[in-house]
Amino acid sequence: MHQGGRPVSDVNGLRPDQEIISTLVPTGSRVLDLGCGDGVLLRRLMDERFCLGTGVDSDTSELLRAAALGVPVLEMDLDADLGEFHDDSYDVVVLSRTLQAVPRPGRVLAEMARIGKLLIVSMPNFGYWRNRLRLLSGHMPVSKDLPFEWHDTPNVRYSTVRDLESWFAEAGVDVLRRISLGGRGRASRAATLAPNLMAGSTIHVLGSNWTE
Repeated sequence: MHQGGRPVSDVNGLRPDQEIISTLVPTGSRVLDLGCGDGVLLRRLMDERFCLGTGVDSDTSELLRAAALGVPVLEMDLDADLGEFHDDSYDVVVLSRTLQAVPRPGRVLAEMARIGKLLIVSMPNFGYWRNRLRLLSGHMPVSKDLPFEWHDTPNVRYSTVRDLESWFAEAGVDVLRRISLGGRGRASRAATLAPNLMAGSTIHVLGSNWTE
């Protein structure tokens, strides 16, 4: 089953994008994982990169699974409750496969930039070539990265890589690195060379320029 607009995890517990994210977080960081789901990413970061982590989600059943893994979790609404966190209280804030499902993404991004120094965002690319072909056939895209039919999707935002990076610039966050993933969720040369067309999803590492 897919939860919160996010594809299911692989057999090792982590989705491909989460595997990559786990390598991008500096050892010993304080990590806030927004839309943490079942907590497997934070558990990996705590065990292998010696991070201090907090997970946030609005899905009670997922939070119970995360808590069973020993992950500190909070049940919160990402749109309304992030003001509870202090300024610069985390080194890294992660938002993986969740931005497209929040009603007010601009507010969430601004809060992320206030809370943490390094931001990591992964998101499906609506401009992926297979999605374009499905639109040309007269249907809304359904894929590994967008696994829902139009009538039951939790996703409320759709973006291309180009749109996403323009939005980051307007929001005043710096794109430090982009990792482009192919349709199977793995980094590929084609996706790197032509991300707006060939990437099924992307991971962006962002630098916060927030000042009080």
